[in-house]
Amino acid sequence: MRDTPAETIDLQLVIHNDDQTPWEFVVNLVRSVFDRSEAEAEALTATVAQQGKAVCGSYPVAVANAMLDTAQQRINAAGHPLRITTAPGDTTEAIAAGRPAQASGDKRFKYAHAAIAWHFGGLAQDEIISTSRQFPGHMRADVQVALDKLFSASPVRFFGLYEQHRYETLTFAALAKEGQFAVTISAAQYQDVDIGESDPIKCLNNGLWLNRDGDLHYAVVLSFHREYGHEAGTCVEIAVPAGEAGVALVDRCFSELEAAINAARSYRGKVLSLETEGDYRGRSKGVMVHRLPQVQRDAIILPERTLKLLDRNVIRFIESREALRRLGQSTRKGILLYGPPGTGKTHTIRHLAANLPGHTTLIITADQMGLLSQYMTLARLLQPATVVIEDVDLIARDRENMGGPCEESLLNTLLNEMDGLKDNADILFILTTNRPEQLEGALTGRPGRIDQAIEVPLPDDDCREKLVRLYGGGLKLSGKIVSEAVARTKGVSAAFIKELMRRTAQTSIMRGDGEAVTPEDLAEALDDMLFTGGRLNVRLLGGASEGSSSC
Repeated sequence: MRDTPAETIDLQLVIHNDDQTPWEFVVNLVRSVFDRSEAEAEALTATVAQQGKAVCGSYPVAVANAMLDTAQQRINAAGHPLRITTAPGDTTEAIAAGRPAQASGDKRFKYAHAAIAWHFGGLAQDEIISTSRQFPGHMRADVQVALDKLFSASPVRFFGLYEQHRYETLTFAALAKEGQFAVTISAAQYQDVDIGESDPIKCLNNGLWLNRDGDLHYAVVLSFHREYGHEAGTCVEIAVPAGEAGVALVDRCFSELEAAINAARSYRGKVLSLETEGDYRGRSKGVMVHRLPQVQRDAIILPERTLKLLDRNVIRFIESREALRRLGQSTRKGILLYGPPGTGKTHTIRHLAANLPGHTTLIITADQMGLLSQYMTLARLLQPATVVIEDVDLIARDRENMGGPCEESLLNTLLNEMDGLKDNADILFILTTNRPEQLEGALTGRPGRIDQAIEVPLPDDDCREKLVRLYGGGLKLSGKIVSEAVARTKGVSAAFIKELMRRTAQTSIMRGDGEAVTPEDLAEALDDMLFTGGRLNVRLLGGASEGSSSC
């Protein structure tokens, strides 16, 4: 066999563990002398600590000797016992002159169990313990923000995980398992979760972080927790070597994780509802953020007495909460908005939601009352909060008219949640109904849940004039037209006037330029709404109540 000329032989540079040289010194040495990235240097140093030594790379003899000389000078100057040796390089593995071989931190893994074994330095499975915490699915965005802050900044390694069976929760034990069903490493998969900002939160589906805290190596597993009939949750599991140091690290990590989740509050101050699956179970899938149009104060057309009640019992009450708390008074409150359909109850709630800075608004419809406990968990977490339950008469009707045990249970759940809040809870309930007579028996039977009932009545003459001008938009309305519209709409709702002005505009467009409104335009619109369509049409549009002849 022909000898290889000395100048073409590569040398490997090998760093040896001595349990004395500081970790940071080795990392900086690898970065500065061997031109590695921070992540590569961290991973290579981890291999030195775990396996006793690690190969920095294979270099031509002259390059290797120069690097070794530079490294030794720095080691001597720092007074550390770190030892670097040379060994013949594998010419079949060598790469271009001057470029180091791939670090052990860049080692490629096909299966999660191989990466875990590498990270924990060959520890047996019974020498590793794991602890998990589960978080509700609707906290997924906050959990992701916290994980990014605590574990994603500089992991030794990170891997996405392939989920072969979607009905199972990936656990550390499953990841460490070898054989036919070994978990495969894959590209990290993210899902965009809307939090009401310009950019969504990119939430990881499943992931494995291999991290280090000083000399202690640990792993973090993120996965979906699935339980039949319940909302999919988020599971975070931390695995450490057995022992007091590992237990203390787990406790600290979870404490910091929960603090980071509480600090994230991705949904605080927004208008939310829980999404439900489109099947008979009606389970929650996550949080939906509503981007409601801003409703200005001058767009709330209500009698002055109603506006004053709203101001005192909502806006002023919330402004007084801190003072009330100092005086030992309760800061929770319940409001009932009642009145005929189309009078502006929902419109008023939108105005309040936009004008309660820092308040989270949770909107619950009657068919979501089965999720009330989840809503209340969110309300407590995101205080100060406003819980809106629309059409509450559908579930909180008089007990004598109850149809069965399900409705009784929903009624009790609602009242118990309102009653069970601590006095210092910054939670405001706003209930709406078109049928207050169906609520009276249930709510008066347990007084104190509703602090103030506020009627949202049909608009009077003054309010109807304001509504005509408000919904007239860009129409040119003469004083005569406005007066006629006011006179002919006694007993109608605000929704009726809004539709009247739209139809008047349409009639005006058909007759002319769509701006100047004539008495004929108004008369034709009123005729279509009040007479041509019959009584059902009047009721559907929020027209005059039966017995009224004002129109």
